[in-house]
Amino acid sequence: MKIKNILISQPQPTEIAKTPYGEMMKKYGVNFTFEKFIKMADVSASELRQDHIKLPEYTAVILTGRNAVDHFFRVAKEMRYNVPETLKYFCINESTALYLQRYVQYRKRKIFFGNQTLPDLIEIMKKHKDEKYLYCCSDISSDNSVAMLTEANLNFTKAVIFRTVSVDLKDVIKIGDYDMLVFFSPAGIHSLKENFPDYVQGETAIGGFGESTCRAITDAGFELNFHAPTETAPSMTMAIEEFISAENKKNRKK
Repeated sequence: MKIKNILISQPQPTEIAKTPYGEMMKKYGVNFTFEKFIKMADVSASELRQDHIKLPEYTAVILTGRNAVDHFFRVAKEMRYNVPETLKYFCINESTALYLQRYVQYRKRKIFFGNQTLPDLIEIMKKHKDEKYLYCCSDISSDNSVAMLTEANLNFTKAVIFRTVSVDLKDVIKIGDYDMLVFFSPAGIHSLKENFPDYVQGETAIGGFGESTCRAITDAGFELNFHAPTETAPSMTMAIEEFISAENKKNRKK
């Protein structure tokens, strides 16, 4: 398998030459194309009211990423809810916590964060058992997340405040032109199937990041050729380079 043209289902990073992608372009002579396969769509305040979500009832919010932060404050504005200084924020990681500075004065708020994983964050939340939590998420949030919060005996309500929808790529890319496709979410696989229902993998390598994405790849009937994170490749770029290097070695032996 000769890898030349690679499609990454994410936006192109700034200053790509300074990223691992840029280094691989020089080292292996490969080409990267970046295209968003999914986008976020608003869930309106009226829809949340129909789900009986009333923001003043909650004393804390669970935020698992920047999208959740943006949409929580969007919904609060639409509902004309003046977010109180007493509200507590429980964020999946420090990066998400710091992102709150776009909306609140960080030092004046009660902000807690975990170390990348929900189980880690739940351990912190267990120390605040009396809070009434609003779990802000998308329509494709994992059922496992709800199960973990329930098992921890936390008083929470799941609120779908944004949706993940497919981007129309039919006239944007020629999917058959690529030797490798890389996905980062199950929604990306859904978008692939929706945009290109007749797509056949053939000799194309497909890689996935995260357990749920890898499962979506195989459930869709595709072969999973490589994945991350692993012990040797904690990042997707490292997994891509490992695979390219291994394929180049195979080709040299032929």
